[in-house]
Amino acid sequence: MMVVLSAIAALIPMMTYLFVIWRFDRYDREPALLILINYFWGAVGAIVLTLIFGSIMDLSISLLFSEESHIEFLQLIISAPIIEEITKGFFLFLMVQNKKFDNITDGVVYGGAIGLGFGMTENFMYFIANSSSVNTWIFVVIVRTLFSAVMHCVATGTLGAFLGYAKFNKKVWKRFFALVGLIIAIIIHSAWNSFISFESTAWLGFIFMIITICIFIIVFNLSISSERKIIFSELLEESQDGLIPAEHLGILNSSKRHKFGWIDEGIRKIYISSAIGLAFRKMQHKNSLGINKYYYEAEVDKLRKTIAILLGKT
Repeated sequence: MMVVLSAIAALIPMMTYLFVIWRFDRYDREPALLILINYFWGAVGAIVLTLIFGSIMDLSISLLFSEESHIEFLQLIISAPIIEEITKGFFLFLMVQNKKFDNITDGVVYGGAIGLGFGMTENFMYFIANSSSVNTWIFVVIVRTLFSAVMHCVATGTLGAFLGYAKFNKKVWKRFFALVGLIIAIIIHSAWNSFISFESTAWLGFIFMIITICIFIIVFNLSISSERKIIFSELLEESQDGLIPAEHLGILNSSKRHKFGWIDEGIRKIYISSAIGLAFRKMQHKNSLGINKYYYEAEVDKLRKTIAILLGKT
Protein backbone atom coordinates (compact mmCIF):
# COMPACT_ATOMS: atom_id res chain seq x y z
CA MET A 1 0.00 0.00 0.00
CA MET A 2 2.75 2.49 0.96
CA VAL A 3 4.62 1.67 -2.24
CA VAL A 4 1.60 2.69 -4.31
CA LEU A 5 1.01 5.84 -2.22
CA SER A 6 4.70 6.73 -2.48
CA ALA A 7 4.62 6.31 -6.25
CA ILE A 8 1.54 8.53 -6.53
CA ALA A 9 3.03 11.14 -4.17
CA ALA A 10 6.25 11.16 -6.19
CA LEU A 11 4.68 11.24 -9.67
CA ILE A 12 1.66 13.54 -9.56
CA PRO A 13 3.26 16.70 -8.07
CA MET A 14 6.28 16.49 -10.41
CA MET A 15 4.10 16.00 -13.48
CA THR A 16 1.97 18.94 -12.34
CA TYR A 17 5.06 21.15 -11.99
CA LEU A 18 6.23 19.96 -15.41
CA PHE A 19 2.92 20.81 -17.05
CA VAL A 20 2.92 24.30 -15.50
CA ILE A 21 6.48 25.02 -16.70
CA TRP A 22 5.70 23.74 -20.19
CA ARG A 23 2.50 25.81 -20.46
CA PHE A 24 4.25 28.90 -19.16
CA ASP A 25 6.40 28.93 -22.29
CA ARG A 26 3.82 31.04 -24.09
CA TYR A 27 5.27 31.78 -27.51
CA ASP A 28 7.39 28.95 -28.92
CA ARG A 29 6.28 26.00 -26.80
CA GLU A 30 8.58 22.98 -26.89
CA PRO A 31 7.35 19.63 -28.29
CA ALA A 32 5.76 17.56 -25.54
CA LEU A 33 7.75 14.49 -26.63
CA LEU A 34 11.08 16.29 -26.14
CA ILE A 35 9.96 17.49 -22.72
CA LEU A 36 9.06 13.94 -21.71
CA ILE A 37 12.39 12.61 -23.02
CA ASN A 38 14.23 15.10 -20.83
CA TYR A 39 12.00 14.20 -17.89
CA PHE A 40 12.73 10.51 -18.47
CA TRP A 41 16.46 11.20 -18.57
CA GLY A 42 16.26 12.85 -15.16
CA ALA A 43 14.08 10.07 -13.76
CA VAL A 44 16.18 7.15 -15.06
CA GLY A 45 19.38 8.04 -16.91
CA ALA A 46 20.70 10.62 -14.46
CA ILE A 47 19.73 8.44 -11.50
CA VAL A 48 21.65 5.45 -12.87
CA LEU A 49 24.76 7.52 -13.59
CA THR A 50 24.50 9.15 -10.17
CA LEU A 51 24.42 5.76 -8.45
CA ILE A 52 27.49 4.62 -10.40
CA PHE A 53 29.69 7.70 -10.18
CA GLY A 54 28.35 8.71 -6.77
CA SER A 55 29.45 5.37 -5.35
CA ILE A 56 32.94 5.87 -6.78
CA MET A 57 33.28 9.38 -5.34
CA ASP A 58 31.83 8.35 -1.99
CA LEU A 59 34.34 5.49 -1.80
CA SER A 60 37.18 7.90 -2.58
CA ILE A 61 36.04 10.24 0.21
CA SER A 62 35.78 7.37 2.69
CA LEU A 63 39.34 6.31 1.85
CA LEU A 64 40.66 9.84 2.43
CA PHE A 65 38.81 10.53 5.69
CA SER A 66 38.30 8.33 8.72
CA GLU A 67 35.79 10.39 10.73
CA GLU A 68 32.28 9.17 9.87
CA SER A 69 30.64 12.57 10.40
CA HIS A 70 33.18 14.21 8.06
CA ILE A 71 32.57 11.57 5.41
CA GLU A 72 28.78 12.01 5.52
CA PHE A 73 29.05 15.79 5.41
CA LEU A 74 31.46 15.80 2.45
CA GLN A 75 29.28 13.32 0.59
CA LEU A 76 26.28 15.55 1.16
CA ILE A 77 27.76 18.94 0.25
CA ILE A 78 30.41 17.93 -2.31
CA SER A 79 29.83 14.48 -3.76
CA ALA A 80 26.05 14.62 -4.23
CA PRO A 81 25.80 18.15 -5.70
CA ILE A 82 28.70 17.68 -8.13
CA ILE A 83 27.74 14.23 -9.35
CA GLU A 84 24.01 14.88 -9.56
CA GLU A 85 24.29 18.22 -11.36
CA ILE A 86 26.77 16.80 -13.88
CA THR A 87 24.66 13.70 -14.58
CA LYS A 88 21.49 15.77 -14.91
CA GLY A 89 23.26 18.41 -16.98
CA PHE A 90 24.90 15.88 -19.30
CA PHE A 91 21.70 15.51 -21.32
CA LEU A 92 21.30 19.30 -21.52
CA PHE A 93 24.70 19.55 -23.21
CA LEU A 94 23.33 17.16 -25.85
CA MET A 95 19.96 18.92 -26.05
CA VAL A 96 21.48 22.33 -26.69
CA GLN A 97 22.55 21.05 -30.12
CA ASN A 98 18.90 20.42 -30.99
CA LYS A 99 17.33 23.03 -33.30
CA LYS A 100 14.36 23.22 -30.91
CA PHE A 101 16.64 24.49 -28.10
CA ASP A 102 16.62 28.20 -28.90
CA ASN A 103 17.03 30.44 -25.87
CA ILE A 104 16.93 30.95 -22.09
CA THR A 105 13.26 29.96 -21.85
CA ASP A 106 13.89 26.66 -23.60
CA GLY A 107 16.86 25.97 -21.33
CA VAL A 108 14.73 26.56 -18.25
CA VAL A 109 11.99 24.26 -19.57
CA TYR A 110 14.30 21.41 -20.60
CA GLY A 111 16.50 21.74 -17.51
CA GLY A 112 13.46 21.98 -15.28
CA ALA A 113 12.04 18.82 -16.86
CA ILE A 114 15.25 16.90 -16.13
CA GLY A 115 15.34 18.18 -12.56
CA LEU A 116 11.71 17.24 -11.95
CA GLY A 117 12.29 13.75 -13.35
CA PHE A 118 15.28 13.30 -11.06
CA GLY A 119 13.29 14.68 -8.13
CA MET A 120 10.45 12.25 -8.81
CA THR A 121 12.66 9.16 -8.63
CA GLU A 122 14.63 10.46 -5.67
CA ASN A 123 11.40 11.35 -3.87
CA PHE A 124 10.02 7.87 -4.44
CA MET A 125 13.12 6.30 -2.90
CA TYR A 126 12.95 8.63 0.12
CA PHE A 127 9.21 8.03 0.56
CA ILE A 128 9.72 4.26 0.60
CA ALA A 129 12.64 4.57 3.03
CA ASN A 130 10.48 6.60 5.45
CA SER A 131 7.22 4.66 5.10
CA SER A 132 7.41 2.82 8.42
CA SER A 133 5.85 5.80 10.23
CA VAL A 134 2.86 7.59 8.71
CA ASN A 135 3.70 10.93 10.38
CA THR A 136 7.30 10.78 9.20
CA TRP A 137 6.19 9.78 5.72
CA ILE A 138 3.79 12.74 5.47
CA PHE A 139 6.48 15.16 6.68
CA VAL A 140 9.02 13.82 4.16
CA VAL A 141 6.46 14.00 1.34
CA ILE A 142 5.66 17.65 2.11
CA VAL A 143 9.27 18.80 2.48
CA ARG A 144 10.60 16.94 -0.53
CA THR A 145 7.67 17.87 -2.78
CA LEU A 146 7.76 21.57 -1.92
CA PHE A 147 11.51 22.03 -1.59
CA SER A 148 13.97 19.22 -2.33
CA ALA A 149 12.52 18.17 -5.69
CA VAL A 150 11.93 21.80 -6.66
CA MET A 151 15.60 22.45 -5.86
CA HIS A 152 16.54 19.91 -8.56
CA CYS A 153 14.24 21.71 -11.00
CA VAL A 154 15.73 25.12 -10.17
CA ALA A 155 19.35 23.94 -10.20
CA THR A 156 19.20 22.15 -13.55
CA GLY A 157 16.88 24.81 -14.98
CA THR A 158 19.53 27.39 -14.09
CA LEU A 159 22.16 25.45 -16.03
CA GLY A 160 19.71 25.21 -18.93
CA ALA A 161 19.14 28.98 -18.84
CA PHE A 162 22.89 29.63 -19.12
CA LEU A 163 23.19 27.14 -21.99
CA GLY A 164 20.27 28.80 -23.75
CA TYR A 165 21.86 32.22 -23.31
CA ALA A 166 25.20 30.92 -24.58
CA LYS A 167 23.90 29.02 -27.63
CA PHE A 168 24.24 31.86 -30.12
CA ASN A 169 27.38 33.38 -28.59
CA LYS A 170 30.99 32.79 -29.68
CA LYS A 171 32.52 29.44 -28.76
CA VAL A 172 34.66 30.84 -25.94
CA TRP A 173 31.58 32.43 -24.35
CA LYS A 174 29.59 29.23 -24.81
CA ARG A 175 32.14 27.37 -22.69
CA PHE A 176 32.32 30.16 -20.13
CA PHE A 177 28.55 30.42 -19.61
CA ALA A 178 28.18 26.64 -19.56
CA LEU A 179 30.78 26.41 -16.79
CA VAL A 180 29.22 29.29 -14.84
CA GLY A 181 25.77 27.69 -15.13
CA LEU A 182 27.07 24.35 -13.89
CA ILE A 183 28.89 25.96 -10.95
CA ILE A 184 25.78 27.92 -9.91
CA ALA A 185 23.66 24.75 -10.15
CA ILE A 186 26.14 22.93 -7.89
CA ILE A 187 26.19 25.84 -5.43
CA ILE A 188 22.37 25.90 -5.21
CA HIS A 189 22.34 22.15 -4.59
CA SER A 190 25.20 22.23 -2.09
CA ALA A 191 23.76 25.18 -0.16
CA TRP A 192 20.38 23.46 0.23
CA ASN A 193 22.02 20.24 1.41
CA SER A 194 24.25 22.16 3.82
CA PHE A 195 21.42 24.08 5.43
CA ILE A 196 19.11 21.11 5.95
CA SER A 197 21.90 18.92 7.33
CA PHE A 198 21.60 20.63 10.71
CA GLU A 199 18.43 21.28 12.66
CA SER A 200 19.70 24.72 13.71
CA THR A 201 20.07 25.89 10.08
CA ALA A 202 17.16 24.04 8.44
CA TRP A 203 14.99 27.18 8.52
CA LEU A 204 17.72 29.02 6.58
CA GLY A 205 17.50 26.31 3.94
CA PHE A 206 13.79 26.93 3.45
CA ILE A 207 14.35 30.71 3.22
CA PHE A 208 17.23 30.15 0.79
CA MET A 209 15.11 27.95 -1.47
CA ILE A 210 12.14 30.35 -1.40
CA ILE A 211 14.42 33.22 -2.46
CA THR A 212 16.10 31.05 -5.11
CA ILE A 213 12.74 29.95 -6.51
CA CYS A 214 11.56 33.58 -6.66
CA ILE A 215 14.71 34.61 -8.56
CA PHE A 216 14.21 31.64 -10.87
CA ILE A 217 10.62 32.69 -11.61
CA ILE A 218 11.68 36.31 -12.21
CA VAL A 219 14.38 35.23 -14.70
CA PHE A 220 11.85 32.99 -16.45
CA ASN A 221 9.43 35.92 -16.72
CA LEU A 222 12.14 38.22 -18.04
CA SER A 223 13.00 35.65 -20.69
CA ILE A 224 9.35 35.42 -21.74
CA SER A 225 9.24 39.23 -21.89
CA SER A 226 12.37 39.22 -24.07
CA GLU A 227 10.68 36.77 -26.43
CA ARG A 228 7.74 39.13 -26.77
CA LYS A 229 10.09 41.93 -27.83
CA ILE A 230 11.84 39.65 -30.33
CA ILE A 231 8.52 38.72 -31.91
CA PHE A 232 7.50 42.37 -32.29
CA SER A 233 10.83 43.64 -33.65
CA GLU A 234 11.36 40.77 -36.10
CA LEU A 235 7.79 40.83 -37.41
CA LEU A 236 7.89 44.61 -37.71
CA GLU A 237 10.34 44.12 -40.58
CA GLU A 238 7.93 41.64 -42.18
CA SER A 239 5.10 44.14 -41.78
CA GLN A 240 7.15 46.89 -43.41
CA ASP A 241 7.84 44.49 -46.30
CA GLY A 242 4.11 43.85 -46.67
CA LEU A 243 3.94 40.24 -45.44
CA ILE A 244 2.45 40.66 -41.94
CA PRO A 245 -0.49 43.10 -41.60
CA ALA A 246 0.42 45.99 -39.29
CA GLU A 247 -2.65 45.38 -37.13
CA HIS A 248 -1.39 41.86 -36.36
CA LEU A 249 1.85 43.02 -34.70
CA GLY A 250 0.30 43.86 -31.35
CA ILE A 251 -1.85 40.73 -31.44
CA LEU A 252 0.77 38.10 -32.25
CA ASN A 253 2.97 38.97 -29.26
CA SER A 254 0.14 39.16 -26.72
CA SER A 255 -2.64 36.98 -25.32
CA LYS A 256 -5.00 38.57 -27.85
CA ARG A 257 -3.74 36.05 -30.41
CA HIS A 258 -5.85 33.37 -28.68
CA LYS A 259 -9.08 35.33 -29.17
CA PHE A 260 -11.51 34.81 -32.02
CA GLY A 261 -12.38 37.26 -34.76
CA TRP A 262 -9.10 38.94 -35.70
CA ILE A 263 -8.33 36.41 -38.45
CA ASP A 264 -10.05 33.51 -40.19
CA GLU A 265 -10.45 30.85 -37.51
CA GLY A 266 -9.54 28.13 -40.00
CA ILE A 267 -5.95 29.40 -40.24
CA ARG A 268 -5.51 31.16 -36.88
CA LYS A 269 -3.45 28.49 -35.09
CA ILE A 270 -1.12 27.68 -37.96
CA TYR A 271 -0.72 31.39 -38.75
CA ILE A 272 0.26 32.17 -35.14
CA SER A 273 2.71 29.26 -35.08
CA SER A 274 4.24 30.26 -38.43
CA ALA A 275 4.54 33.96 -37.58
CA ILE A 276 6.09 33.40 -34.16
CA GLY A 277 8.35 30.71 -35.60
CA LEU A 278 9.44 33.16 -38.30
CA ALA A 279 10.39 35.76 -35.69
CA PHE A 280 12.58 33.31 -33.76
CA ARG A 281 14.15 31.75 -36.86
CA LYS A 282 15.11 35.23 -38.09
CA MET A 283 16.76 36.04 -34.77
CA GLN A 284 18.61 32.71 -34.81
CA HIS A 285 19.70 33.24 -38.42
CA LYS A 286 21.24 36.59 -37.51
CA ASN A 287 23.20 35.02 -34.64
CA SER A 288 24.31 31.77 -36.30
CA LEU A 289 27.41 30.73 -38.23
CA GLY A 290 28.28 28.03 -40.72
CA ILE A 291 25.79 25.31 -41.60
CA ASN A 292 23.35 26.45 -38.91
CA LYS A 293 23.01 29.80 -40.66
CA TYR A 294 21.94 28.04 -43.87
CA TYR A 295 19.47 25.91 -41.91
CA TYR A 296 17.78 28.92 -40.31
CA GLU A 297 17.80 30.80 -43.63
CA ALA A 298 15.90 27.93 -45.24
CA GLU A 299 13.46 27.89 -42.31
CA VAL A 300 12.86 31.64 -42.66
CA ASP A 301 12.11 31.27 -46.40
CA LYS A 302 9.76 28.33 -45.76
CA LEU A 303 7.83 30.17 -43.06
CA ARG A 304 7.50 33.30 -45.19
CA LYS A 305 6.01 31.22 -48.00
CA THR A 306 3.62 29.51 -45.57
CA ILE A 307 2.41 32.86 -44.22
CA ALA A 308 2.02 34.26 -47.73
CA ILE A 309 -0.15 31.29 -48.71
CA LEU A 310 -2.24 31.55 -45.53
CA LEU A 311 -2.89 35.27 -46.13
CA GLY A 312 -3.50 34.82 -49.86
CA LYS A 313 -0.49 36.87 -50.89
CA THR A 314 0.94 34.45 -53.44
